[in-house]
Amino acid sequence: MRITQGAFSFLPDLTDEQISKQIQYCIDNGWAVSLEFTDDPHPRNTYWEMWGHPMFDNPDAAALMYELAECRKVYGNQYIRVVAFDASHGWESVRLSFIVNRPEEEPGFRLSRQESVGRNQRYTTTSYAVDKPQGSRYA
Repeated sequence: MRITQGAFSFLPDLTDEQISKQIQYCIDNGWAVSLEFTDDPHPRNTYWEMWGHPMFDNPDAAALMYELAECRKVYGNQYIRVVAFDASHGWESVRLSFIVNRPEEEPGFRLSRQESVGRNQRYTTTSYAVDKPQGSRYA
């Protein structure tokens, strides 16, 4: 199952050249760009682990592409995304995020149903990846 989160997630995976152009677009707009990674891609898991520090005042995409290559060496079998943060007054939020690395196997999610008060049904999604301990989910 292909995880579809962030921009471009319904498209085929971006090449490094396309990633670099998107990063340069973010830099040209004055957004701070950073990398994040996780082995639990649940849609409500918005707080992924950050790789290094956000890159403020970065003149070009080469530095972040270097950091992406280093992150892939360590976490190449996990999800990695680029996040662009706009710190301008009135916005102060993420402007763009997109996945730049995926594990070879994406196990997907299961739907769990619970009985509730008054015969109500409650549903929740759980990633199959969380059946394994953190750090070994995609090993």
